Amino acid sequence: MATTSSYPPGTHPATGPDSLPGAPRPGARLRQLLTRTRAWIHRHPRLRTPYRFLVGAAGLTVIVIGLILVPLPGPGWLIVFVGVAVLGTEFPAAHRITLSVRRMAHRVRQWWRARRDRQGARSSGAGVEAA
Repeated sequence: MATTSSYPPGTHPATGPDSLPGAPRPGARLRQLLTRTRAWIHRHPRLRTPYRFLVGAAGLTVIVIGLILVPLPGPGWLIVFVGVAVLGTEFPAAHRITLSVRRMAHRVRQWWRARRDRQGARSSGAGVEAA
């Protein structure tokens, strides 16, 4: 029985741009094994619901642990986002949240690099004028 994906084309974790052939990526064998396992589970309708329940329970558990750790020193928010990513492997809404967080992190990283470059240019320009 063929299943249709509710993910937009090119954004599903198993078939998105990250799965294109090219340079070997860390964990490629594990990803391939998990992809095959998930495809096998989705071919068996009786296993689909318990599997989604287990993924949901695991993702929510990771999110709750992350939220407990937020006020403490350490990677609380990172753990929350990992939990959302776990949910995103089976639930499209969580996958969309993961994609938006990744886009936001990319923009922040670009802003930070531009800021650092501006400050570096400013400090090197001030040294030339003083000489």
